[in-house]
Amino acid sequence: MLPKIQNILVATDLSENADNALRHALSIAIAHGAKAHVLHVTEPLSQDAIVTMRMFIQDDKSRKQAIKDRHAAVKSLLTDNQHDFLKSLTPEDQENYSAVTSVELIDGHPAESILKRARDLNCDLVVMGSHEHGTSHTFLGTVVKRVLRRSTIPVLVVPSQL
Repeated sequence: MLPKIQNILVATDLSENADNALRHALSIAIAHGAKAHVLHVTEPLSQDAIVTMRMFIQDDKSRKQAIKDRHAAVKSLLTDNQHDFLKSLTPEDQENYSAVTSVELIDGHPAESILKRARDLNCDLVVMGSHEHGTSHTFLGTVVKRVLRRSTIPVLVVPSQL
């Protein structure tokens, strides 16, 4: 029996190649009548960043607000990214964007968050873009490598278009 694809998780880093990966995911979603879920993961602040914030933002309330503002800024970038992506599509392909049923921002470690969200959404496929650098070490990117190593479902890695 052939595998049935009903839910696709599309992990985006908001890059141009992530948009290319979303195009491929939409094509697969339309062909299978599947739902596509777009996810961006924001990494937690490093200890160095936290120490720096404590040095320059003495007030605890202000620090918490700065972290909240950071999340809101990334959410705005994600919304703008999806809006720009939609505008870049042909009218026919804009209709196919209806396969996207959710666009989410999660704070956490990227690979672990992608895999957890794929499980939570009962996804049958994860689609990601490769890293845009050309050397063999960074071609896939650390997050993609971690997802590939740990995933129990197929992962489609879309290469960067030069």
